[in-house]
Amino acid sequence: MAELLDDHPTLSTVPPAAGVTTPRDPSPPLDGTASPPLDGTASPSLDGTASPPLDETARARALLAAQPVTEGHTELPESLDPEDLPPVRAPEAGAQLWSLHVEEDEGVVGTLRRIDSVRTLVATCPEDLRLAHTSSELADARNCGRVAALLGPVGWSALGGSAATLRAYHALGVRAVNLTRFDRFARGAVREMNRIGLAVDLSGADPDTVRSALAVTRAPALLTRAAPEALPDDVLRLLGGNGAVLMVTVTEDPAAAADALDRVREAAGPQCVGVSRATAPAVGYVPLFAELFRRGWTAQELVGLAHANATRALRETEFLSRTNRIRRAAA
Repeated sequence: MAELLDDHPTLSTVPPAAGVTTPRDPSPPLDGTASPPLDGTASPSLDGTASPPLDETARARALLAAQPVTEGHTELPESLDPEDLPPVRAPEAGAQLWSLHVEEDEGVVGTLRRIDSVRTLVATCPEDLRLAHTSSELADARNCGRVAALLGPVGWSALGGSAATLRAYHALGVRAVNLTRFDRFARGAVREMNRIGLAVDLSGADPDTVRSALAVTRAPALLTRAAPEALPDDVLRLLGGNGAVLMVTVTEDPAAAADALDRVREAAGPQCVGVSRATAPAVGYVPLFAELFRRGWTAQELVGLAHANATRALRETEFLSRTNRIRRAAA
């Protein structure tokens, strides 16, 4: 199994714009005026006069209306009381990675209970949520006006040092595992995750663990709770070469998140930025995206930040798994 993966090139050595599409400008309204483009320039209306350019807040709102956000590390509510469902979320969210972390002493049983709770939550809110196992199902949920719920990441301690447990989680729909230390088992587990299509989440890992994991994985890593300030520039560059996505947590201070995203964009590339869940109550993403527009980010880069980069990483992980199965069957 290792031999099949070791000679497979990293899939994410692609130009920064790969997998990112530029949002379409809104269609002209029925009153005969034309909507200004997202780049903020004025555009002529149908009567020949120029419409005023959008300010950054209006541009951010228009972009997010068409390109909803994929959030990393969404915490499960403490209670599944029907009066509290669906759970509070940012209004611009279109997909969420539901954290399956439990206390270390809860282990596998606690993780299975959490998976069951997420499935119960989704089943209770069919008009709002839809469980997604693949990047295609994620897009389908968004097209149907639902928020896609992805299972994961699972905490590293919940594996119990067993590759069989890893495969069982995948069979239950889990799509990411949080690796926080690197040893002999971790090396084999990363290869197995590549084989079956589980994303390697390096949130909270120290720089040496990140370096070791990136030397083994052939699929893009995720950092569903990225803390760029804890990673030196050389590690950010390695993450860029891997095509990883660092999902920076957004709080009530958009400037702080923008500073962190600027650093990731500079060191790793715009194809590596993403966002994690805003704090509750959700403040939404318009202030952050408006701030990034002011800092010179393009609409294409912000579409990548919203969801295209994370979708690309998940899709490449799936593709690597399918490729390995085809090669194995042909051998």
